[in-house]
Amino acid sequence: MNFWRISGIFLRNFYLIRQSWHRGLSLFYWTTLELFLWGFITVWLQQISAPDLKLNFVLFFLGALIFWDLFTRVQQTVTVSFLEDVWTRNIMNIFIAPITIREFFLGLILLSIAQSLVAFFFAFFLAYLLYGLNIAALGFYLLPFIFNIFFFGWALGIFIVGLLVRFGPSIDIFAWSVPVLFQPLSAVFYPLDVLPAFLQKIAFFLPTAHLFEGMRGVLAGHAPPFNEIILTTALNFVYFAIAVLFFAWMLRVARRRGILSRFTTD
Repeated sequence: MNFWRISGIFLRNFYLIRQSWHRGLSLFYWTTLELFLWGFITVWLQQISAPDLKLNFVLFFLGALIFWDLFTRVQQTVTVSFLEDVWTRNIMNIFIAPITIREFFLGLILLSIAQSLVAFFFAFFLAYLLYGLNIAALGFYLLPFIFNIFFFGWALGIFIVGLLVRFGPSIDIFAWSVPVLFQPLSAVFYPLDVLPAFLQKIAFFLPTAHLFEGMRGVLAGHAPPFNEIILTTALNFVYFAIAVLFFAWMLRVARRRGILSRFTTD
């Protein structure tokens, strides 16, 4: 691996953000809008809830919202950055340049870390100013939670890029729509046992479901969620490996069938 080639991928996408104000604005726009909308709803729910109900709606709902936004941003940074090269007809240059696929994705992963953490801490700072939401409530567990959100976001992003390589830019909607399919089963805003039994069995295989269950357990003062953290990490290693192998397979198929040429014509 070559550090300069990895940094080149990172800087190329970073300069796109710096030179285009609407790309930079997108780091904060949706997060701010959602915090205002759902923040006021959670404040209202807190006001009308029974006084003896010891449930902090702001902490539970807004904390989950911010973490889910982090997950979608990590995934979309990988896929949309790839699409940026597709839309500008630059992707063929990437594939024929003296840069390995590993270096290409490492550059995108570094970009996702930078963009997502900026948006993440901005969201928590804004939530603290508006609603008194304190990120310190998660304590030490904040680190494994964030790590696993990034890990699964990268895995899903690489998997979707594999689909884009195989089927072309005509399915670019997958870059935004796939995470939405996971949200109901991830139990972002409600306990996992709310789901029907057969959906709980499916949700068991989603790292995000265990992650948000563990987060709620910490906020509710339950026992440390070591089992959820271990299971989430194990699932993420499996899915990341599957995503990398899937992308390599799709790239081989695309090269063998000449599918890559559509990126210069579609």
